[in-house]
Amino acid sequence: MDEIIIVGAGIGGLTLGLALHAAGVPCRIFESAADIRPIGVGINLLPHATKELAALGLESVLAQAAIETRDATFFNRFGQLIYQEPLGRAAGYEHPQFSIHRGDLQMILLDAFRTRAGSDRLLTNRHCVAFEQDAAGFSVTFSDGPGGTSRSTVRGRAAIACDGINSAIRKQFYPGEGEPRYSGVNMWRGVTRWKPMLSGASMVRAGWLSHGKMVIYPIRHADADGLPLINWVAEIETPVYRKRDWNRPGAIDDFIGAFADWHFDWLDVPAFIRAADSVLEFPMVDQDPLPRWSFGRVTLLGDAAHPMVPRGSNGAGQAILDARALTSALLENGDPVAALASYEKQRLEATTRIVLTNRTNPPDAILREVFQRTNDRPFGRIDDVISRDELVALSEGYKRIAGYSKDALRG
Repeated sequence: MDEIIIVGAGIGGLTLGLALHAAGVPCRIFESAADIRPIGVGINLLPHATKELAALGLESVLAQAAIETRDATFFNRFGQLIYQEPLGRAAGYEHPQFSIHRGDLQMILLDAFRTRAGSDRLLTNRHCVAFEQDAAGFSVTFSDGPGGTSRSTVRGRAAIACDGINSAIRKQFYPGEGEPRYSGVNMWRGVTRWKPMLSGASMVRAGWLSHGKMVIYPIRHADADGLPLINWVAEIETPVYRKRDWNRPGAIDDFIGAFADWHFDWLDVPAFIRAADSVLEFPMVDQDPLPRWSFGRVTLLGDAAHPMVPRGSNGAGQAILDARALTSALLENGDPVAALASYEKQRLEATTRIVLTNRTNPPDAILREVFQRTNDRPFGRIDDVISRDELVALSEGYKRIAGYSKDALRG
């Protein structure tokens, strides 16, 4: 009865479980899937997120599984260097930036939670179908997986929806919201074993959305073959897309034509794409920011609260920051209703700014500026197109909004 009920065992739910357990707050996690499998491809953990995971004692195990990202490097589609800046510790941050396979991160969090809190604290095959609350507590009813007919009800003092962009709890509070909002950009994501490129720990952004844009970065250290696992994302503006599905295979021939002539000194892009271990297809989607997340003894967290288009390497990080803020609020307020309201007050406005900025001016806006100013042609000198001060301002402006400027993390 005194437990916090966490709905969803993704990155946000598992981080929250670890944070609550470390703080001595009883909790249990309920996951819709029958088995938690390491799905997805690469993601980035920016220094504000790795700071929180380090506080949970996870930095060393993350460092073994991830690549410590060293620099961000921007090119046009002709392979010309636009801008480069150091990242993470190379940029003077106390904590690193990690590039990691999403599945590896989820398994690290899952193993840590089961080891520390106990395997009985996480139940799978529990799909949220209904809930109700009263002055004394909160009840959640689960089926035995999506579409299951068996029912079980769990009671606790509060519930946290960490069940993603298609959150069942969010839909009950906002039944008319509709499907996630399509950004106009479809993406294909894959992983390829390939020789190291540039610094060996670079995050590369190249091209622009109207003709084809690539994001490329390593996410696992080399195996015996000497080849690291490198994540890539191909993004193209198109009205054609299908509903998001984490597991939908993508077809290389649907998009590789946009990159057919991308043969650079540091990478043969078509050959790199065709060598992929696997390819997945996703539409880039988000939802309009909500006016509120907390309703008495229940609140939203992570993608259930603020799904954002993946253009700032920041979705997982914001879920991790949510978990820290919510844990602090529960420790500071004996009344869970007051605690959830306090958490919302701290996080809603900040994440709203990020959702909206990811639509318009994320870090890859640097590529847009050069694309527009050159009319998509090669340039002679980048300084004749855009000043370094402008490039720095675009990059630093996003860091301030997203909460990982060096000044913010010193506070």
